[in-house]
Amino acid sequence: MDVSTMTQATGMTPHEGLLQWLRTHGVEYEVHEHAPTVTALETAHSEGVDARRFAKCVAVVTAEGRHALVVVEAAERLDLGKACDVLDTDHVRLLSEAELFDLAPECEIGTIPPIGELWGVPVYADTSLRSADMVSFHAGSHRFTVHVLRSAWVTAAHVIYGDLAADDGRPAWASN
Repeated sequence: MDVSTMTQATGMTPHEGLLQWLRTHGVEYEVHEHAPTVTALETAHSEGVDARRFAKCVAVVTAEGRHALVVVEAAERLDLGKACDVLDTDHVRLLSEAELFDLAPECEIGTIPPIGELWGVPVYADTSLRSADMVSFHAGSHRFTVHVLRSAWVTAAHVIYGDLAADDGRPAWASN
């Protein structure tokens, strides 16, 4: 492993493939660095970003073995039953850490950006994200995020909207 691969794999730089993809697709972006965080909600708080505008991306696999990236607001939880409906399958589960590493070895676990083309998978986003003008998401690292116009991300990444967030009767901001 060369030095550039090592620094990227340890989160010392944003995911270069992501930045290249954004440039290639004409998506204007800002990269922000922050103190290391673990969860999307912590990252949103660290960045001073409304949790409803921070796209938490999780990778899933269907009963048929199809992988997908699923995106909900940082304060929300993915409803796997709803994901089954949106992905038209009988069963969906989150990828294990080993499977995440196999899918996106250049990203720190839990920081995969919602750009399915980078890994050959589709992207599904909860309908609640439609109201955001800007969205932020991890840039393959627990230290870096990317901020983009939601409409540019949706168009370039071919995002498919669906009802994916859990309905627990609480507003998203109350889940912390």
